Amino acid sequence: MLAIFEHGGKQYKVTLGTRVELPTLEANPGEIVTFKEVLLLSDGAQIEVGTPFIHTLIKAEVIEHGRGDKIRVVKQKSKKRYHKVQGHRQDYTLVKIVKIADAELTTTVSAEKKPRAKKVEA
Repeated sequence: MLAIFEHGGKQYKVTLGTRVELPTLEANPGEIVTFKEVLLLSDGAQIEVGTPFIHTLIKAEVIEHGRGDKIRVVKQKSKKRYHKVQGHRQDYTLVKIVKIADAELTTTVSAEKKPRAKKVEA
């Protein structure tokens, strides 16, 4: 089972057991968090695409909170003797996907585009 969900302005592609680093969540390690903004769901044979979201849930267990690797931001102006070096470490929450959608897939998406119905003014 494959799913794509949105959290914190980014999209994540996950399967059962996948570990994902997300922007910091307000949850303690061991808690279960739920993501409702599921964009795509696939079981290999069928694909369900949301418009914009699918009515299903993804549940994940919080494993730990941490900080990413340090990056260096360097600013310099040539011939002006100006330079500035600044470091940054992004906070994250590591989660493990434990459950994806217990509902059956109901619709399939084909490669062909379907024409939209036109509005008729009365």
